[in-house]
Amino acid sequence: MNTKIFNSLVLAVCGILFCIILADVNGKWSGYIDYNGSDVPLTYNFKSDGDKLTGTSESPLGTNEIKDGKIEKDVITFKVNLNGELATHTGKIYPDSINLKINYGGTEFNTTLKRPKTQ
Repeated sequence: MNTKIFNSLVLAVCGILFCIILADVNGKWSGYIDYNGSDVPLTYNFKSDGDKLTGTSESPLGTNEIKDGKIEKDVITFKVNLNGELATHTGKIYPDSINLKINYGGTEFNTTLKRPKTQ
């Protein structure tokens, strides 16, 4: 009986640690979107506090604040104001990347964000 309780406790702790490690989005992430055949660079500087996501977005349109950011398990959602229009972002978090869908002006863009390699 005690072995079953111990094994269950160990599995629960491992699951919690996995979720914490998986959802660590803090820091700089970069990627590109294809816009009319050109690769447009994007950089995000994420800061998480529990389920709240803040930070900035950098693109050729400038640096903008992340608004209404949320983290739920391995999913992030947030908005960025680009030229007076909100771009809605939804992403799936993986240990080494974030697959991000961006809806801007009625068009959906997809990108995979990676942490920049340090030199």
